[in-house]
Amino acid sequence: MAGLCFQYWEESELIHVGAEASVSSGLWLGIPAVLKSRRRRGYRHLELDNRLTKSRISVEAKVLSRLQITEFSAPRLLQINQEEGWMVLSILEGNPIYQSLVDGTRGVDDMFEIGMKIRELHELGFSHGDLTTHNIMIDENGKISLLDFGLSRISAELEHMGQDLQVLNECLSASHSELENAMDVVLRGYSSFSSDESPYSPDSVISRFNQIRNRVRYLG
Repeated sequence: MAGLCFQYWEESELIHVGAEASVSSGLWLGIPAVLKSRRRRGYRHLELDNRLTKSRISVEAKVLSRLQITEFSAPRLLQINQEEGWMVLSILEGNPIYQSLVDGTRGVDDMFEIGMKIRELHELGFSHGDLTTHNIMIDENGKISLLDFGLSRISAELEHMGQDLQVLNECLSASHSELENAMDVVLRGYSSFSSDESPYSPDSVISRFNQIRNRVRYLG
């Protein structure tokens, strides 16, 4: 990372190292923030890897900027360097809901709000791309926020929205199987939020999700 970033960034903790990026917390110009740095994939051709990095960070930045305008609950973009593949984001209140579901401090009732939040995102014209319980935040008041838009899409199609629901369905089945009817509650929340601004109704997205789920079952 360039010296310019080091000049303004004071790291405190490495939060996560994933396949595509590493995330650390710290101070940006004295403000608590998160630094997300894209990781080079050694198996990819260098030119291809650079092109994918620039494309994905560009899309993520555009999504976050547009969500900020709508006041959607997501991190705010504070700084970006597309060439070097990093961005600085505001810190969200709360914690990933994953651990709260595992330890039982949160439960199936929160799935309704999660469904509403996903629908809100879709009505704005975006898909998330990686809707796991690690990327869904909840604060002490039960407010839901989403993070990690590295695989998101602008002007998302019906298939992408259905895939969002399927990713969450697979996550709930694999990591939170003790929550009975969790996905049904998500879908009820999803259906309850509609402002008629999206070309895809809640019913059409849920129908596509069911098609995707059935395809997965058949292929599996």
